[in-house]
Amino acid sequence: MARINRPAPVEVTYKNMRFLIAHSPNNASLDRFVEELKQYSVTTLVRVCEVTYDKGLLEEQGISVLDWQFADGAPPPGNVVENWLALLKTKFREDPGCCVAVHCIAGLGRAPVLVALALIESGMKYEDAVEYIREKRRGAINTRQLLYLEKYRPKMKLRFRDINRHKNSCCIQ
Repeated sequence: MARINRPAPVEVTYKNMRFLIAHSPNNASLDRFVEELKQYSVTTLVRVCEVTYDKGLLEEQGISVLDWQFADGAPPPGNVVENWLALLKTKFREDPGCCVAVHCIAGLGRAPVLVALALIESGMKYEDAVEYIREKRRGAINTRQLLYLEKYRPKMKLRFRDINRHKNSCCIQ
């Protein structure tokens, strides 16, 4: 059987957010995958593809695995987007700078689209988000997903404010 050459996991950072985009391991490569996740201090992994491995080993290592599968090559459905944004809002508020991993089969479509949505929700323009991800993950995001991102209207769910500062720097005396 021919070995498939898959791209290495890549870290995408923006503001107080860190992501690891990866391809899906299998049971034979799971030990190596867990070590890669540990290198980035990942404690949450989002699996958006069909199951290719037993998540028990990851959970034993303190890495929670969330299964939010959606169709290959497709944009994410609304419930996946809502779950993703809610997860990130909680994770990055409680632990700014933590790393959330996300993977699909090849790490080129579904996973990068979710990371692009996070970047867009935190204030980046969709074109810049796609370009930024593609600089790190060549070939990421297909045409259908790109059209989805172009039409996506952010809800500003990942714009974190400093609770100790006012909205503007103006003061009345």
